[in-house]
Amino acid sequence: MQRIEALRAWLASVLGPGAFDLAPASNDASFRRYFRVRFADARPSLIAMDAPPEREDCRPYVRVAELFAAAGVHVPAVHERNLEDGFLLLSDLGDTTYLAALSVDSAARLYDDALEALVRIQRASRAGALPDYDRELLARELALFPDWYVARQLGRELSGPQRQVLEESFSLVLENNLAQPRVFVHRDYHSRNLMLSDPNPGILDFQDAVYGPITYDLVSLLRDAYIAWPEERVIDWCIRYWEKARGARLPVAADFAEFYRDFDWMGVQRQLKVIGIFARLCYRDGKQAYLRDQPLVARYLRGACGRYRELAPLARLLDELEQPPKPAGAAS
Repeated sequence: MQRIEALRAWLASVLGPGAFDLAPASNDASFRRYFRVRFADARPSLIAMDAPPEREDCRPYVRVAELFAAAGVHVPAVHERNLEDGFLLLSDLGDTTYLAALSVDSAARLYDDALEALVRIQRASRAGALPDYDRELLARELALFPDWYVARQLGRELSGPQRQVLEESFSLVLENNLAQPRVFVHRDYHSRNLMLSDPNPGILDFQDAVYGPITYDLVSLLRDAYIAWPEERVIDWCIRYWEKARGARLPVAADFAEFYRDFDWMGVQRQLKVIGIFARLCYRDGKQAYLRDQPLVARYLRGACGRYRELAPLARLLDELEQPPKPAGAAS
C-alpha cells in the first residue's frame, strides 16, 4: 500500500490538475507491476510502471526503449521517469496481446508483422550498446534446469554419469550458440509481450535485452511457451524470416538448413532455461500457474533433441528423469 500511495503522489505531481484512476494492467514474472491510468477528461490512458528499486532497475528499460524506438518499432514512449523511486509513466499500447488475438485466420498477418519488427530491431544492432549475451550468462541460464527443475521440482539428485551427460550437452549447445552471429536480442519476444496495436506489433518487456545469437528471438516467437503451431507452419515462418533477414543483409547462414539447425540448437538452450525458470517461479515466487506451460516447452525440447544425433544422450537423460527414482539398494 505504501508503494501505491507513493505512486499516486508522484503521478499527481507530474500529471497536473485533474482526477485519475489507477487499475491493475498486468503483472509479469518479475517484481514489476503495471497500472493503467485513466482520466476523468478525454485524455488517453497511460501506463504507470512500479519497479521497486531494491528489486528492479528502471534504467535498462529506458535505455532499450530508446534503442528500439530508434530502430523503428513500436514500444511504449517514456513520458515521465522517477528512477530513484522506480516509477515510469508510459504510453498505453492497449490490452490485447498477441496471445489473445492469434487464431488460424489471423496468424499469418500477425506473425508477418512480428517478423518485420524483429528484422528492424536486428538491423539496428551494434556491439557495445547492450550487455553481451556471453558464455557466462548463457551457462547461468542453463543451470536453472538442474538447480530448479531437477533438484527442486523433481526432487532428484543427478548421478555422476547423468551430470556428465548434462555438462557435455550444455557444452555442445553453448558451442553452437556462441558461434552464431550477434544482434540485439529482446530475450522474451513472444505472444504475451507483443500487443495488437497500430503500428503493429506493440512490443513490451524488453528491459533485459542483450547482444547475442541471431536466432534467439525467433525461437522465442515460434517456439512460444504459451501457444503452439503445426511444425510445417513454424518452418514456413522460419523461411519467411530467413528471406527477410537475407534481404536486409543480416548475417544469417546462406543455407537454410544450416540456419534451421542454429534455430533448433538455440531452442534447446532457451527451452532448458524456461523449464528451470517456470520451476523457480513456482517454488520460489509462488506463481504455480507457470507449471501448466512446462509440458509444451518440454515437447519442443524433445523434438529438437530427437533431430540431432549429438543430442541423443540429452534425450535419454530427459527420459530417465521422467521415470520414478529407484528405491535405495534396488538392482539396476
